[in-house]
Amino acid sequence: MVLRNLSNVIGIDDAPFDRVHRGRVPVVGAVFAGPRFDGVLIGDVEKDGADAAERIGRMVERSRFLEHVRLVMLQGIALAGFNVVDVFALHDRLKTPVLVVARYTPDMAAIREALLTRIPGGREKWDIIGRLGPMESVGNVFVQRVGLSLEQAGRVVDQFAIHGNIPEPLRAAHMIATALVTGHSRGNP
Repeated sequence: MVLRNLSNVIGIDDAPFDRVHRGRVPVVGAVFAGPRFDGVLIGDVEKDGADAAERIGRMVERSRFLEHVRLVMLQGIALAGFNVVDVFALHDRLKTPVLVVARYTPDMAAIREALLTRIPGGREKWDIIGRLGPMESVGNVFVQRVGLSLEQAGRVVDQFAIHGNIPEPLRAAHMIATALVTGHSRGNP
């Protein structure tokens, strides 16, 4: 795939929620054009559900930013607990690369155990994670990717990690999502 300029990015993160919460969890998309913060998208996904890729795809498609999006960046492979984002379906739907970013490598054995023993549809969710492959180190973060090379992922992380290790679109999405629920932003993504 020949990539267009990856300067227009949507960073997506979920809002905090109680462990006992059931139902929908807010999801925020922070839209950036290079270093400029350009807009916000707000949607939701089902806690521990299987609708993340569909809901994110719809959120982006219905936005005024659709024609400019060159990359979707996710804060982790799962939103709202274990609602694993089918990054392959999202990539196919939006015809846009998808980059998963994490500050630390997750405990894959614990994730596999939880998915296969406690989460409805866990086998399918684990299959998505397995198909995506292990996280790769890029700078001071770890990534998984669809539709772009490791070198391109590194350039995107370097370009957008302005005020720390986490790229600005994810940092902004995290702060906005937190403020939606708590009334103020806080913490690191």
